[in-house]
Amino acid sequence: MKFRFLLWMLGRLMAKASRTNPAFQEQLVGKDLVFQLHTLDGKVARHFIVKDQRISSKRGTVNEPAFALGFKDAAFGLATMTAKNKQLAFMQGIQNKDIQIKGNPALVMWFQGLTKYLMPKKKKPADSNAK
Repeated sequence: MKFRFLLWMLGRLMAKASRTNPAFQEQLVGKDLVFQLHTLDGKVARHFIVKDQRISSKRGTVNEPAFALGFKDAAFGLATMTAKNKQLAFMQGIQNKDIQIKGNPALVMWFQGLTKYLMPKKKKPADSNAK
């Protein structure tokens, strides 16, 4: 359930960023594709539609995604997507065959680059009162 929620939330965050964040929108220029994230057992799946510099998402699978990331199971998908060092977690998962990539690996790298725009901005500490 948590992994399903994470994918839904990822869709919401990307949709918002595609409407409001110029740097994020720049990453979408010239992209017209569908990709999906799912569990290998087929229990959880969500696909993301990139069109006209906007992203939307829907639950379920799609026939021919530009790329698909399949995670061993929902718990592993959640752990990987929320890991401190996501790049390392993905690489280990791919090596161990706990993550399967179908389609264009260059687009997977593009997707991983998109996620950096979704992190909340860290607020600078207000140290005017600090002693």
